[in-house]
Amino acid sequence: MGQEIRAATYQEADFQRFCQRLQAETELLGRLVAAKACSEAEPVAGFEIEAWLLDAQMRPAPANQAFLQSFGQPLAGPELAKFNIELNTPPQPLTGAAFASLHKQLQQTWHDAVRHARQMDLHLLAIGTLPTLEQGDLHLGNMSDMNRYRALNQQILQNRSRPICLDICGHEHLKLEHRDVMLEAATTSFQLHIQCPLSQAHHIYNASIIASAAMVAVAANAPYLFGKDLWAESRIPMFEQAIAAGGYSGAADGPLHRVSFGSDYARQSIQECFIENLQHFPVLLPEPFDDAAEAFRYLRLHNGTIWRWNRPLVGFDADGTPHIRVEHRTPAAGPTVIDMLANAAFFYGLVKNLADERAEGGAVLPFAQAKDNFYQAARHGLDCHVVWFGNRKQRLANLIEQELLPRAGLGLDALGIRNRDALDYLGIVRRRVASRQTGSQWQRRFIEAHPGQFGEMTRQYLQRQLGGEPVSSWGI
Repeated sequence: MGQEIRAATYQEADFQRFCQRLQAETELLGRLVAAKACSEAEPVAGFEIEAWLLDAQMRPAPANQAFLQSFGQPLAGPELAKFNIELNTPPQPLTGAAFASLHKQLQQTWHDAVRHARQMDLHLLAIGTLPTLEQGDLHLGNMSDMNRYRALNQQILQNRSRPICLDICGHEHLKLEHRDVMLEAATTSFQLHIQCPLSQAHHIYNASIIASAAMVAVAANAPYLFGKDLWAESRIPMFEQAIAAGGYSGAADGPLHRVSFGSDYARQSIQECFIENLQHFPVLLPEPFDDAAEAFRYLRLHNGTIWRWNRPLVGFDADGTPHIRVEHRTPAAGPTVIDMLANAAFFYGLVKNLADERAEGGAVLPFAQAKDNFYQAARHGLDCHVVWFGNRKQRLANLIEQELLPRAGLGLDALGIRNRDALDYLGIVRRRVASRQTGSQWQRRFIEAHPGQFGEMTRQYLQRQLGGEPVSSWGI
């Protein structure tokens, strides 16, 4: 959840003080990494789901404050818009019966939230972009009442000095201007976290980058935005353009972007990402803290305003030892809890396999190629062509079926995941790929059969989501 802050406006002295503390904490983290003083604990998994509150007409309902106050769950919180919430699950060691435990936790959390929404005559929906959303819904009156969001809006627009221009070419073309950062609220995701042993952190980060093309394709669930059919996963260009604030030049089209695929692999250490944060991204939220540098409050807040699709994070073990996590942000929310668990199993297994191979000097793919694969997959889904190891070009669906799913199985086995769980969850991904029916494809097939019926599609999607069957088995 986004860290709340005390102030909504700042003075120049606030930025200067923050930058000094940020530099000191970045240098401290570098010393700890060099001294191998960060956690080497075995991998730990966790999830975040962003979801929509809807009214009876399947339109966004700006009621998250009332919902969260009466729901009263510490692992639930607000998102940018008043019609979005975020649900979290407790971290779970990534071994043994981890997926059965994670599934039980996520299913119960989701069930409780859905039931609470119904008690308020609302619906809760997990989907990448809401088909019934209109641009007019994304105004500052629908911004959640948090200083963090008000300050981000002010700072990003100040850095840009001009309106946000959204320009997405897909099956159709969407071009529009918007005056605030509320465009970001159109995108909702299922974010996967993996806490890494320090010695493996940069390999896991790099493996997550390589795995991103397959992940964004199998989890695609956002073809429509404001009635336009765009990319298989339209969240990707939408979020990148909605938060474009540039680097230290202040230009929105600077060399490094706030939301991006990143600039390169971590070559020697995960610390390279935090050095890049310090050197290339202006401070947006110069909040003052009284904590010691070892709490990394300045580094963590600054890192929270840079949204790489694979983002390294700093946290702490129970004994206070700092640890590294990688947050994988490419999957859309939904279509069902079991689909999201299957996506998680595919991600954790594939990344473990690729990271182990990279640690041995293998799994070599140029960063530029991994990036191109990702955007091809986001735009065209499972039917795109990607270039893989050995400069092999092939259809992504075939690569997933023939190589990446077996790799994920080996990775889950290496983690010690119970074999029955690995087979069950990876089997859901396998059937989805074989049927070519992701959430995105189901939505397109529905609209092809019922042109323009976005409200009815959303209602049918909600009913199927409540039914809980994997999206591969959904009919029109």
